[in-house]
Amino acid sequence: MLQLRHRRDSTPATTKWHNKFDENLEQWPHLNELVQCYTADWVKDDNKYGHYDTIGTPSFSNQIYEGPDTDIETEMRLANARRTKAEDTTDDDLPSTSGRQFTETTSDVSVPKHSGPSPLPAYEPAFDWENERSMIFGQRISEAPLSHGLKISVKVQSLSFQAGLLEPFYGTICLYNKERREKLSEDFHFHVLPTEMQDASEKLSYEPRGIFYLDAPSASVCLLIQLERHATEEGGVTSSVYSRKEPGHLSERERQKLQVWSQIMPYRESFAWAMVSLFDNSIGSATGGSASPSSPLAPSVSGSSSHEGVFEPSTKITLDGKLGYSSGSSVIVEISNLSKVKESYTEDSLQDPKRKVHKPVKGVLRLEIEKHQIGQADLDNISETGSVTNDSIDLGDRIADSTFRKFTDNGSDGPQSSNSKWNLYDGKEIPGNGSNLHGNADFSVDDFQAFDFRTTTRNEPFLQLFHCLYVYPLTVSLSRKRNLFIRVELREDDADIRRQPLEAMYPRELGASLQKWVNTQVAVGARVPSYHDEVKIALPAIWTPTHHLLFTFFHIDLQTKLEAPKPVVVGYASLPLSTHAQLRSEISLPIMKELVPHYLQDTGRERLDYLEDGKNVFKLRLKLCSSLYPINERIRDFFLEYDRHTLRTSPPWGSELLEAINSLKNVDSTALLQFLHPILNMLLHLIGNGGETLQVAAFRAMVNIVTRVQQESADDAERNHFLVNYVDCTFDDFGGRQAPVYPGLSTVWGSLARSKAKGYRVGPVYDDVLAMAWFFLELIVKSMALEKTRLFYHNLPTDEDIPPMQLKEGVFRCIMQLYDCLLTEVHERCKKGLSLAKRLNSSLAFFCYDLLSIIEPRQVFELVSLYLDKFSGVCQMVLHDCKLTFLQIICDHDLFVEMPGRDPSDRNYLSSVLIQEIFLTWDHDDLSLRAKAARILVVLLCKHEFDARYQKPEDKLYIAQLYFPLIGQILDEMPVFYNLNAVEKREVLIVILQIVRNLDDASLVKAWQQSIARTRLFFKLLEECLVLFEHRKPADGMLMGCSSRSPVGDGPASPKYSDRLSPAVNNYLSEASRQEVRPQGTPENGYLWQRVNSQLSSPSQPYSLREALAQAQSSRIGASAQALRESLHPILRQKLELWEENLSAAVNLQVLEITEKFSMMAASHSISTDYGKLDCITAILMSFFSRNQPLSFWKALLPVFNNVFDLHGGTLMARENDRFLKQVTFHLLRLAVFRNESIRKRAVIGLQILVKSSFYCFMQTARLRVMLIITLSELMSDVQVTQMKPDGTLEESGEARRLRKSLEEMSDEAKSPNLLRECGLSDSALVTIPERLEENRWSWSEVKYLSESLLLALDGSLEHALLGSVMTMDRYAAAESFYKLAMAFAPVPDLHIMWLLHLCDAHQEMQSWAEAAQCAVAVAGVVMQALVARNDGVWSKDHVTALRKICPMVSNEITSEASAAEVEGYGASKLTVDSAVKYLQLANKLFSQAELYHFCASILELVIPVYKSRRAYGQLAKCHTLLTTIYESILEQESSPIPFTDATYYRVGFYGDRFGKLDRKEYVYREPRDVRLGDIMEKLSHIYESRMDGNHTLHIIPDSRQVKAEELQPGVCYLQITAVDAVMEDEDLGSRRERIFSLSTGSVRARVFDRFLFDTPFTKNGKTQGGLEDQWKRRSVLQTEGSFPALVNRLLVIKSESLEFSPVENAIGMIETRTAALRNELEEPRSSEGDQLPRLQSLQRILQGSVAVQVNSGVLSVCTAFLSGEPATRLRSQELQQLIAALLEFMAVCKRAIRVHFRLIGEEDQEFHTQLVNGFQSLTAELSHYIPAILSEL
Repeated sequence: MLQLRHRRDSTPATTKWHNKFDENLEQWPHLNELVQCYTADWVKDDNKYGHYDTIGTPSFSNQIYEGPDTDIETEMRLANARRTKAEDTTDDDLPSTSGRQFTETTSDVSVPKHSGPSPLPAYEPAFDWENERSMIFGQRISEAPLSHGLKISVKVQSLSFQAGLLEPFYGTICLYNKERREKLSEDFHFHVLPTEMQDASEKLSYEPRGIFYLDAPSASVCLLIQLERHATEEGGVTSSVYSRKEPGHLSERERQKLQVWSQIMPYRESFAWAMVSLFDNSIGSATGGSASPSSPLAPSVSGSSSHEGVFEPSTKITLDGKLGYSSGSSVIVEISNLSKVKESYTEDSLQDPKRKVHKPVKGVLRLEIEKHQIGQADLDNISETGSVTNDSIDLGDRIADSTFRKFTDNGSDGPQSSNSKWNLYDGKEIPGNGSNLHGNADFSVDDFQAFDFRTTTRNEPFLQLFHCLYVYPLTVSLSRKRNLFIRVELREDDADIRRQPLEAMYPRELGASLQKWVNTQVAVGARVPSYHDEVKIALPAIWTPTHHLLFTFFHIDLQTKLEAPKPVVVGYASLPLSTHAQLRSEISLPIMKELVPHYLQDTGRERLDYLEDGKNVFKLRLKLCSSLYPINERIRDFFLEYDRHTLRTSPPWGSELLEAINSLKNVDSTALLQFLHPILNMLLHLIGNGGETLQVAAFRAMVNIVTRVQQESADDAERNHFLVNYVDCTFDDFGGRQAPVYPGLSTVWGSLARSKAKGYRVGPVYDDVLAMAWFFLELIVKSMALEKTRLFYHNLPTDEDIPPMQLKEGVFRCIMQLYDCLLTEVHERCKKGLSLAKRLNSSLAFFCYDLLSIIEPRQVFELVSLYLDKFSGVCQMVLHDCKLTFLQIICDHDLFVEMPGRDPSDRNYLSSVLIQEIFLTWDHDDLSLRAKAARILVVLLCKHEFDARYQKPEDKLYIAQLYFPLIGQILDEMPVFYNLNAVEKREVLIVILQIVRNLDDASLVKAWQQSIARTRLFFKLLEECLVLFEHRKPADGMLMGCSSRSPVGDGPASPKYSDRLSPAVNNYLSEASRQEVRPQGTPENGYLWQRVNSQLSSPSQPYSLREALAQAQSSRIGASAQALRESLHPILRQKLELWEENLSAAVNLQVLEITEKFSMMAASHSISTDYGKLDCITAILMSFFSRNQPLSFWKALLPVFNNVFDLHGGTLMARENDRFLKQVTFHLLRLAVFRNESIRKRAVIGLQILVKSSFYCFMQTARLRVMLIITLSELMSDVQVTQMKPDGTLEESGEARRLRKSLEEMSDEAKSPNLLRECGLSDSALVTIPERLEENRWSWSEVKYLSESLLLALDGSLEHALLGSVMTMDRYAAAESFYKLAMAFAPVPDLHIMWLLHLCDAHQEMQSWAEAAQCAVAVAGVVMQALVARNDGVWSKDHVTALRKICPMVSNEITSEASAAEVEGYGASKLTVDSAVKYLQLANKLFSQAELYHFCASILELVIPVYKSRRAYGQLAKCHTLLTTIYESILEQESSPIPFTDATYYRVGFYGDRFGKLDRKEYVYREPRDVRLGDIMEKLSHIYESRMDGNHTLHIIPDSRQVKAEELQPGVCYLQITAVDAVMEDEDLGSRRERIFSLSTGSVRARVFDRFLFDTPFTKNGKTQGGLEDQWKRRSVLQTEGSFPALVNRLLVIKSESLEFSPVENAIGMIETRTAALRNELEEPRSSEGDQLPRLQSLQRILQGSVAVQVNSGVLSVCTAFLSGEPATRLRSQELQQLIAALLEFMAVCKRAIRVHFRLIGEEDQEFHTQLVNGFQSLTAELSHYIPAILSEL
């Protein structure tokens, strides 16, 4: 409550003056008032300006945001490890980016566990309550008592002379203004004794310091030092010995003389003087006192040209660099420019340049000069450097002081003072006379506070009692030389000359008591002696006309005769006080020769005898310094009338008093200000207990005075600081000596207001009252507070809180009426838009604010509700703004949280009003009001959050419950929220998060229980949080450009450095970059940013380049936040980013925490939400995954993710949530690619959690597998799976490797427990059985299968990507990679079809029509199978089988899964009969292009049933027409004499490591039928040559022998290319016959081949070529993987067998082959006789090759080889028989053929026939040599 504040620590001597003169003040009430006013303790309400103990914002650590390719976490860990190793680095070297590092407080166990820090501190990291308060309109600022400028202490250290210090020296020091030639302060006396004369005790004694006060440093201010020594003995040692040129010590005799004399001689003469300029010219007053870092006063204290000084800055730096008692350092000044006084001198002659009469003294005076700051100035300093709040400006400086500031009140360290409140009142120091006003550690009791003369001329109220007179004797003009000195004394009257004078003279020595008289210096041998003494006299309170000063003039002989010299009176002069005391000018007096009684009176004058013929020969000056005696006549009148009224001595009507009161308005302002406090006190006294007329007059006079004071105040503040000081400190309601003032005050003001309300004319004074309402309202409050304190002061134990006071009904009614009138004024004037209204509004708000601390709050609530009734609902902008300001002020009350409700049953009335009004405001049209309302809330919540009083969880809960209704209101009217712009939305959301964070579950559930829609809205708000607080790296910002979400117009004026943090941060940053403060952490390395000298920066110019940048940025409309950030200082920018990322992290963690609570509640079905989809949870989870999150979030997410899936797995994985599941799988796979292990491992566990849910909810993972494969394919388009190697080729990228690792780890049973543990789950998390189920369904083998199918897809994608560069060239590999992808994505029909169609396109480009057709068939197959499985097609399983004959790839397994995996956007929607038909028709078209017509027929037969079922006869007709053409084409192919081949086949073997995967593999290539062996060789060597690097060459193996890879040359790559023949299904491969393809085309059969052969001749004897008898043959049969035509152009050979035929078997085979060919030709049935021509041609061709003589080599060579001589004996008989039989059969068939030929030929072939016959006959003849039996056969 109210604190008594001692204004002084020891009472100044002057306050005892009334005891001293034994005066009774009761007869002078005004004096009583004055003394009371100056000496009573101040009473100050500590809570008036709010009191806030903050815990400070917590420290922030850097959040780690990882990208796929970064691993900052590990880098930081390694960096820290390095740091701990290097012991020499200390923490201080690292600039901490946080605020103060407060230690974490350990809380009690019951605290709800939060998953992260509160988002509020990060949102408002620079929260500064002081600052926020100061921005409220009309905010009251606590005025520290006035004190001016600087305090300088001077201490004399030593005096030394060249000649030696042998006698005592005395001196004075004062402040002096050279230019104006006036003394600024009284003299400080010191003395210096020679060492011999000091006794031991004195050596130790403390040498006092003189303390001087200065308004501002100025070049003309200097110290004037004057030295005195004992008056010189005649013929003795003169002062000239001290200024002799040649150095020489005094002789022993001279020394003794001096010492003896100085002990005899009590009187002194002036000796030398010096001036020390305190502030050098070069540093003007611009520097505001802090001249330079090195010296407290100026770069050189003795810097002026007149003297050269030597400096030793003896800097007192206290521990830890904080300000010690001195704000700078003391400087030792050696003054060597002492000038000897040659003759009596005056102050003027000191500075007269012409009279160079002063010889220098060879000596040095050492002074210690120190500059101190005065309390108030400290405050100024703080406010000047920006609010030094809890930020990195004072790193680690943990001050838990109420204001985060250290006040160095005149030195003492703030927090060490006993009272924790700011003891600024020590700072109230206009010095007393010789008394000490301070009890600070560094000012000793002996210090002399020199009185500052300007106190009497300043325009400000007197705050102390001083009442004394300074007398300066100047000169005496005599006719002859004398050694003259003057004694000064104060006498009460002149009746008795012998009566002792009053003890009123201040002694020269410190601490001595007042003396009866004082002597001046001796002016030795001067005709016009001049003096420069200062005589200080204490005055009595009341002067009578007889009080006078008496001067006695003495002459003294300066020789020692027998005893010490005695002074002789020369004359007297007297000066009555009452007539002359106020005079400022010089006074001249005559000198009387002697005193007679009543020498003052005119009657006595004639009898007096005067020196010098009665001329005024004595000149002197007076200076009156009094705060008791007003020089102004009108004030004296008022005091006098006041006395008469109070003592009831005047007539009762008091008209003179009225007159005196009214004439106060004509008093000049200085006098009025100086006596402001006592005058106000007296007027209040009259208002409190005068009659009505007097009350009104006093009130009006008071209004007038107060208004004048306000208008004349220098600083244009809303509240004039003299008045503030009066209310806050001085006013104490007469110390309880009479009834309190407030009833009278409110009555007289209220009646005035009521008359105005009734329409009477009340004159201009009424407007003045309104303008000064704050003053009167604060007086009323203070008066109440004082009454309350006094009531309870004695009746309560000291530690109990004082209960609120109940105002008396009458008074309260009066105040209500007054309040009502004032409200009406606000309301009406607002409409005219007057600023007066806004100020009055704030004053009324503060009135309520103050009353809340004093009277019963419910009485105040009546005033508040009166206010709200006047301003109800959404009002005009100005009025509404007033209302917000009103609420802002009231809710800032210290006890806001603890306020009661209006009814005992209610909760906090103020908070409910606040919430109501703020919500209303958000619906207001005016944007600035919305912003203000949002701001008010955030600031309040910050205030609670950091309030040291409310740190317990139960307090936080209580506060959260107070604000909880706000959330309800927002949910009820969401459009209001949606209408806000982004900045306000953030403010509201932060508030919501803060409230929800501290709520208990029971309250929170209420938000979710009302309806599904409302719960959904609640989560919509959370989603908004995630969107609006998402952390985008600055780089992202660059990409997005500078589109901040809100339109440019409605942003605040301050530049926007950050979108996401509170608007206050922008102000803080612009302030900080303007201040360019130097963080304290780095004193050694100089200033980080030098504050630019204030002289250079005019207000219009920026303070620094950095700010110039910022200004330039903000002047462009909508300047990007990015550019502004760039302009910030790195440390600030670092902090900004730190705050942003912490905010984002905290918001995400907070939302996560809420979601987890929600999921738990949903599990118990205690809330209303859509249980079918749980869309609230899914939306938030999707939002989490899709944003850039910090590491701390991923770590917290996993346990929650696990719990949510444990509780709701079934719902989340159901069909309805496909979109959700797809997103989750996508993001988990995306995270599985991250380089950061912590994130990657968590992704793996996340996938395992999904698999687990899949097991428990669906018994199998097929659907999840489809999901994963789909998302993997999407991810592949995002992730870069390849990277360039230095040589330009591609290789697998790190991302792909990490994904592969993750997918492998997913199914790794061994690693799983560790992984789970690392991620904060239990080892058995995967196998623990959910509550509803009995058995464990987890199966590692299925997980393995799942992971393998994913890896397959990954490999497919990877291979496809690696081919990127050779795609266009190596078409085979390209087709294969498409094929692989198609197979890998087979479980997902859509993807499967997509890749098959890509493959189909690729084949069409290569003109591989058959392969393209197969792709189309495969696609149709997928669709048909899906339809058959669903039973909604026209086809049955048989049709599928038919299709499989064409394309064996159409397999069974796809179907079940394809239908199971119905995923949104994938699956059955595209699988329709029409699409199947479309692809079948495409296949038909492509097969016919490939001329494989028999396939076309089968395909059309599948299409026909569709058209039949649809009765599409037109289509059927087309189909049948097509069939006709197809069958005709088949006939045509078969009847062609040249057998039809649809393709040629080549076997290609690859040998060499540059082939990669192809190395040592063999493939069969299917090529178009016109490709010859040479073509394919050229084609392949072209493809593979490009793959060779410098070290490899490509060779083609020319033959088809078997290759042994080990025997090949390293560094060479080999291709072996061989033509091969397709093998029919039923062909006898063991037959030794040669294969003639035309023989096997006998029937139409599907041309589907998977076996191929080629024959290689060889000899056993090593020769390459031999005769028939040596020629063996190897037949190789190759089995391919799959059959041709396939989906690709080449198939891998999976099996290769070979048979060998001996030479004779070869020969038999050759003959049998020819026989079969002829027989085939003869027996071939022909359709009609007319078809003979082609038959004849083929017959002729075969016969010619068989029997024509020229080819006899064929058959004959066999005979010669095997049947003649030696070979024949080698043959086994069986072989011989076979050979002969074959030959015989051959000849028989030839004979038949010749006959048939004869039947067929016409005329033209007759000759050919003859040749044939001849040939046959000669062949028979030849053969008969070897086989005689042939003749009988034929």
